[in-house]
Amino acid sequence: AVEEVAAHFRGLGRKTKRLSVSHAFHSPLMAPMLDEFRTVVAGLSFSASDATVASTVTGELTTAAVWADVDYWVEHVKAGVRFADAVTASGVSTFVEIGPDAILTALTGQVLEEATAVPLVRRDRDAALTFTTGLGNLWARGVHVDFSALVAGGKRVDLPTYAFQHQRYWLEATASVPADPTGLGLHAAEHPLLAAAMSLAGADEHVLTGRLSVATHPWLADHQVMDTIVLPGTAHVELALHAGHRVGCDTLDELTLQAPLVLPATGAVHVQITVGEAD
Repeated sequence: AVEEVAAHFRGLGRKTKRLSVSHAFHSPLMAPMLDEFRTVVAGLSFSASDATVASTVTGELTTAAVWADVDYWVEHVKAGVRFADAVTASGVSTFVEIGPDAILTALTGQVLEEATAVPLVRRDRDAALTFTTGLGNLWARGVHVDFSALVAGGKRVDLPTYAFQHQRYWLEATASVPADPTGLGLHAAEHPLLAAAMSLAGADEHVLTGRLSVATHPWLADHQVMDTIVLPGTAHVELALHAGHRVGCDTLDELTLQAPLVLPATGAVHVQITVGEAD
């Protein structure tokens, strides 16, 4: 009957594997051997333990004292494995599989997607390398590992620092924060694209200055024409409106762009806006 089921799923393109077992464990088919099994288990000696166990028989937390119960093991042989219930009931998020393969590690990840499951043994892989790799993965996830017990007689040494841990001893320039223009006899332009403003002596003229670059205004890089960064027309309108607002002209009737303002990928463009005398 099992071969018929396996053949059915192989026909659907599924992977099947026959387990290397002598009996149909965890099923009612174990009934003929239960009496003899009970006799064998009753003759065993069990050591006490205060560990908490997530039972795959009940799917609940229990104490290790249940392991000394003959009826528990008899039930274990014939009952279905409530693995998902036991994993959920455990209340932990880090699991270590101690062998003989990483089958339960994969199943644990299916039950609890956020869980950390690490195997210490893998089939056809170097045992020492797999074991130490598993401990390293646990340590990297914040689990305390007593490496002094693992490497008896070892001596700790300081490793050299990584490249990204260099300490610099000079100040970094902050191009995105311009200096206060009032210290230079100018006025603050009060605009994100302009830095300073001034009124020319002896004339009713005004000048606003600024520095435009991708470094200080990253959003400008989003406006490209044929892979060339160009100041958007709306930015020209905004600059003209701001300049007019400073001299009491709040309406823009017409704006003619004779040439695009091209911005370099690196570096900056210095901008001057002049407002002449009223005509």
